[in-house]
Amino acid sequence: MAGFAALVLAGSRAGAADPVAAYAGAAHKALIVLQGRTLLARVVGALRDAEASRIAVVSSHPEVRIEAARLGVEGLDEAAGPSLSVAAAAGHLGTPLLVTTADHALLEAAWVQRFLADVPVGADVAALVAARATVEAAAPSTQRTWLKLSDGHWSGCNLFYLANERALGVVDLWRRVEAERKRPWRQAQILGAGMLLRYATGRLSLEDAAGRLGELAGVRAAVVQSPFGLASVDVDKPADLDLVRRIAGG
Repeated sequence: MAGFAALVLAGSRAGAADPVAAYAGAAHKALIVLQGRTLLARVVGALRDAEASRIAVVSSHPEVRIEAARLGVEGLDEAAGPSLSVAAAAGHLGTPLLVTTADHALLEAAWVQRFLADVPVGADVAALVAARATVEAAAPSTQRTWLKLSDGHWSGCNLFYLANERALGVVDLWRRVEAERKRPWRQAQILGAGMLLRYATGRLSLEDAAGRLGELAGVRAAVVQSPFGLASVDVDKPADLDLVRRIAGG
């Protein structure tokens, strides 16, 4: 799919220094240099190679905004949390919209193009995931947080597709869950006891989870499995940065 809009999330942690940026001696995680380019430049480059026609970066950090301008992409202000930032950006950029993050250091155009090609016809929103075996074959030393479901262990790949305005229903659900991050019992109320019980007892599949979340958001939601294990490797902690440096050779 050519000519899509893309959004790169490069927010800052409220009230706290980012440990990965501090580890790398960078002003912001998006500005860490890997093989002579910032992580943000690498992500923007991959999106351009995937034929994105319009790219915007969400960040209120002044140096990230300068880097975005240097790269020739739009800079958008952060809202109060990632979900609201995506909602505001979707209102500005329109849909269809691909969403990713600035710490997706190894992102390749082929992964983006394959994801967009594999989104089911009629889906309002889609997320990319990779199976544990696929991830560990590509990066045996990676430490991921696995979503353990009845049909396997899965890792998110920080690539999301909002096909139309209806997809913003998922963003609203995300906002509601995000707002209750300090009150897990309220999150459970939002998601529903039945879904959580099936997950806890190992009876929830990947397709079931997508279907249930879609129902809650009033959309048709889909998950797409990536054949590229490295698509799940982002830079959340210093060990991740060490890993991507080894993989990228610097």
